[in-house]
Amino acid sequence: MKKRIIFNLVLFASISTLVFNSCSKQLDLYPKYGLNSAEVYNNPENYINVLAKMYAGFVLSGNQGPAGNADIADIDEGFSPYLRVYWNLQELPTDEAKCRWNDVGIPEINTMDWSSNNSFVKAMYARLFFQITMANEFIRESSDENMERREFSADQKALITEYRSEARFIRALCWTHALDLFGGNVPFMTEEDGIGAFTPPQTNPQDLLAYIESELLEIEDLMKAPKTNEYGRADQATVWFLLSHLYLNAESWTGTQRYTDCATYSEKIINSGAYDLDAKYQDLFLADNDKSTEAIWSSNCDGERTQSYGGTTFLVHAFVGGTMVAADYGITGGWQGYRATKSFTDLFVADSAVSGRFIWHTDQQKQMMDTLSLFNNGWAQGKYKNVIYVDNGNGSVDTVRGDNYTLATQVNVDFHWMRLGEAYLMYAEAAARGYGDAGKGVEYVNRLRTRANEPQISAITPEFILDERGRELQWEGKRRTDLVRFNKFTTGDYLWEWKGGAATGTSVSSHLNIYPLSADDVVANPNLTQNPGY
Repeated sequence: MKKRIIFNLVLFASISTLVFNSCSKQLDLYPKYGLNSAEVYNNPENYINVLAKMYAGFVLSGNQGPAGNADIADIDEGFSPYLRVYWNLQELPTDEAKCRWNDVGIPEINTMDWSSNNSFVKAMYARLFFQITMANEFIRESSDENMERREFSADQKALITEYRSEARFIRALCWTHALDLFGGNVPFMTEEDGIGAFTPPQTNPQDLLAYIESELLEIEDLMKAPKTNEYGRADQATVWFLLSHLYLNAESWTGTQRYTDCATYSEKIINSGAYDLDAKYQDLFLADNDKSTEAIWSSNCDGERTQSYGGTTFLVHAFVGGTMVAADYGITGGWQGYRATKSFTDLFVADSAVSGRFIWHTDQQKQMMDTLSLFNNGWAQGKYKNVIYVDNGNGSVDTVRGDNYTLATQVNVDFHWMRLGEAYLMYAEAAARGYGDAGKGVEYVNRLRTRANEPQISAITPEFILDERGRELQWEGKRRTDLVRFNKFTTGDYLWEWKGGAATGTSVSSHLNIYPLSADDVVANPNLTQNPGY
């Protein structure tokens, strides 16, 4: 079993949602009463377990894997873990992925025809505020005043203060997703708001970005140095990365560009010397990718101890079908769901058909997606694999299955939310827009292309960087944000199959650049105004 951050989550069988109902009743958070807040936080040894619950919240759906004892009621627990719904909202409306399943909510996401009652939209909304409310409670309970009142020792206070900074990072990340996905027009609450009946006020993109930025700048020097914290936990580099991402998209989200700041914080990561590109692109997405030299921050997935139908279990299984051999992916069987459009895979045909980043399954798969419901329409992706490649000493590589060399249902592949390769691309995009050293931008892109055995380039443009991000970050949950930033998500400037429900693609209303607030929350909270167009 891989060494990873897995703490004692058993505690949360009793208290997992006890403290997470302060946002509003309409989120359908399901409280399980047992231990109360005072009992948990009076013991300094419990703080690391609460922190672990927050980290685990990105891939787990509750306290009994892979399902059962869910954190959130009235939502299918299998499809609703944070990473799974986030990935679907980021990829399914775009050229990168379509799903043939007819489950409630999926066809509408495929064709950009969602409403405020869409099950995936509501699940993402609920997950965001579950995580945010959990972080608020932890930050409140770990305040200096509360630790002093509880008579914790100096060493205990110092350790819990470190945890508090990590909780603030987790909260800032969730607020960033709320800014991106829901336009920042969301209910807003902090640790100052406390527990009880409460209908939060609505914020706006400008104020929310300013708040996220202030939080990250405040904790920047409180976090451990890059790569000195335990694997899977946040450090200074995760803060720099999130700031860079925030500044890269600031103009798209608020109307005010911050590309110089994006370049500055990307270079902090690059110049830290803590990270190197993995030698092989595919190694980033295998069962031993906890050994990555490139990963900045990951959600850790263990087939025995973090079981879920979300996380990378979803990312491995859902994309295997047709003539793909499930055993080659270290799993017992594929779910035959997701493929990419020809418009997207043409990026590889045109530029990198023989590269290390070309990991598409094309055997008996049509490149053109004439029919959404047929798995063999559209090339299938072979990126995430629950296997380890082992050099057998004879100049070739053997494939073994997972950590225990057996086929599995639950997988051991970690999900890298942040990695050095994207830091290179964020700097390069800022430089291509005129807010950085273009020569450095070319150099950083060429490092990625060298790894992929692709031709070197001599100049960069913003449009080229968009294509390069597609190739490098394919199916990593980035595409919708990128297309919105380049004004290509809803307009007719770029069409792909089934955009707007048309087989050859069509432009759609610009209000679809952001998702609607949950219909239930808008009804229950008189402070909220629904996003325009919904």
